[in-house]
Amino acid sequence: MANHKSALKAARQAEARKEDNKYFARTMRNSLKKMRKTTEKAEAEKMLPELSAMLDKLAKKNVIHKNKASNLKSSITKHAQSLK
Repeated sequence: MANHKSALKAARQAEARKEDNKYFARTMRNSLKKMRKTTEKAEAEKMLPELSAMLDKLAKKNVIHKNKASNLKSSITKHAQSLK
């Protein structure tokens, strides 16, 4: 256990960030699943910018790695373009 006041505060902050990051990561995964399940091009094209922005924000906040965000954006863009 932490012995200093600052270490106790840092532990509290880390716990709060962990909860936030779990929520953001779960939301991202659900959005990705929804995007991959869609079969309508119009719906996919509407979801694409929102999902790309979400991935960029998560990469900026270091919830996911920037290369992972890039790879995911690439794969969902390919999926959206392949739809008829």
